[in-house]
Amino acid sequence: MRLVKIAVASVNSTVGAVTSNVDRCIALAREIAAEGVTVAVFPEQVIGGYASEDLVQWRGFVASQRRELERFASETASLPTVFTIGLTIGHGGDLYNAAALVHHGKVLLFTAKEKLPTYNIFYEARTFSAGIPLMHLDAEGVPLADAVATFDFGTLALEVCEDIWSPDGPMRRRCYSGAELVLNLSASPYRAGVVSTRREMIATRASDNQCTVVYANLVGGNDGLVFDGGGFVNQNGRPMLEAKRFREGFEATVVDLDRTQRCRREASTWRTDAERYRLAERTVPVLRFTAPTPDRSGLRYPLPLGYSAPKGVGGHVDSGDYPSFFLPARGELTLSPRDVLLDELFEVLALGVADYFRKTGAFDKLGIALSGGRDSCLCVLVAWRAIGVMHPDLAGDALREKVGDLLHTFYMPSRFSSEGTKKASECLVADIGASFATIPIDDAFEAERGVTQTMLGNEPLTPITEQNIQARVRGARMWNWANTSRALFLQTGNMSEKSVGYTTVGGDLEGCFSVIANLPKTAVVAMLERLYRRYRFDGIAAVLATMAGPELASAQSGEAELMPFSVLDACLYLYAGEKMSEDEVAEALPALFPEIEPQQLEAWARKFSVLFTRSIFKWVQAPLAIHLGALDLDRERALQLPVVQRTEWR
Repeated sequence: MRLVKIAVASVNSTVGAVTSNVDRCIALAREIAAEGVTVAVFPEQVIGGYASEDLVQWRGFVASQRRELERFASETASLPTVFTIGLTIGHGGDLYNAAALVHHGKVLLFTAKEKLPTYNIFYEARTFSAGIPLMHLDAEGVPLADAVATFDFGTLALEVCEDIWSPDGPMRRRCYSGAELVLNLSASPYRAGVVSTRREMIATRASDNQCTVVYANLVGGNDGLVFDGGGFVNQNGRPMLEAKRFREGFEATVVDLDRTQRCRREASTWRTDAERYRLAERTVPVLRFTAPTPDRSGLRYPLPLGYSAPKGVGGHVDSGDYPSFFLPARGELTLSPRDVLLDELFEVLALGVADYFRKTGAFDKLGIALSGGRDSCLCVLVAWRAIGVMHPDLAGDALREKVGDLLHTFYMPSRFSSEGTKKASECLVADIGASFATIPIDDAFEAERGVTQTMLGNEPLTPITEQNIQARVRGARMWNWANTSRALFLQTGNMSEKSVGYTTVGGDLEGCFSVIANLPKTAVVAMLERLYRRYRFDGIAAVLATMAGPELASAQSGEAELMPFSVLDACLYLYAGEKMSEDEVAEALPALFPEIEPQQLEAWARKFSVLFTRSIFKWVQAPLAIHLGALDLDRERALQLPVVQRTEWR
């Protein structure tokens, strides 16, 4: 057996905080080495933070990362563990997104990322140069090279994030050149369903290349991106470790590299492909390093994933508890996939708010205009959970007291506000212990309506303007309070209503940070139902019992003024996500809603496409929002649409 102990580390780094980021890495490195780990993998760009975007154009920012890398090497010089860590490397006119190999105080190798994503939220080719096959440069005395590295335990290769997502990435040629371990440093943001995609993709790469893949991911929020952390070790298609997500730290497992070698010898297809490659292509260089790595004599053969050592009673071991290499671990009662996703989304939103609050350093409090409706209710719950994320040592009354200090909510009723939303607001705040104040707006509404009518002269004030005045009074008051209170003013609008402009510029579209702006309305409702099952807060039940509407006019219903939210979300998915024309959307909808007349669905599809295009000018002005899926309405991050456009193409 050739046993090695492998660790994946998740670090919550902040863009530009190079010293603090490396401090965190050094502390984790010491803990990792104390566990006898042979090889440890830190995330992509962990030294400078991700995504640094155009900040990498500052020479001082790039130079600081190299300086902090050398400090990491120096501080870990006495540790026998082999480390790899991510940063930006400058070489002449090029900047590379690179992985650094560090051992016994020396930086041994840089490997540049080859696949630079420019889709969805990624723009790496704007600032980085791509590594190329067989590149070999000198980066101030350290090879910046397409190479593999051999130690006393075996041969490894480095790669960065996107390189693993392509079946034709560098992993293939490096494994054909002798790499048994492939260490992938990633900064992969959360998106709905991504964990199963990662798991399957990593298993496929490990199987295709007959190697052991080690994958480490960044954790924490930066701007609107939330990284969910975690990591994987997969040996030749067999899962060996799946690290917990949404937390900083590390997990480790033992792998027998002789098994990887045996699998290669048995896999005739892999051997044939390797022979053909070696005949047609050049293999990459092998760099040999002789410094000793941790003593591995005490490592034990790994149990099947999901098992712990069996516990016998009176010398007897229950066969049902004994680990089997032929069977999966005994299953426990699990949540439905829907509830798992809803719980994940709640944690992502909370982590996004928590890290925006604490990493910017600009805020002392959190503030929300609480209407008693579904959207603001969910945002209050996210803020409540975010405070728990920021203060994991607090629970019970201590956490409740902290929530009261940090989270401030304001109910600002007008003549159109219902008794139901008022009671729901009061009940929800009582459930979690946040600060609550009722500030009526009728007097300000009347005053502003009068001023607006004076400005219009003989032109009549429209009903929609009367509604918007109320929203703008509330928005202005929240900003005024936030300015003096140094508070993070959280905007509470959802994705569905934002997409069709069912929102007010200068009003409910206002805020510093959007919590659920990329969460569709149907998901908002589903998440509230899930949170009620989890926490049994009476305030959630009270909110769900009210009619969904902005309460800017008498008995106002959002679905009556737009369309059923389920249809609206289907239109949003098909039109903006699947890039269908309105005719195609109308053709697809009857399969989803057979109980609704096709003519009505066609009318709603047409209404959606018109409102969506006309509303782009609104949603490009919205605050920064948390990225949640493949589709979001953030023009700088994902869906880049021109504000000025005509739709004759339809």
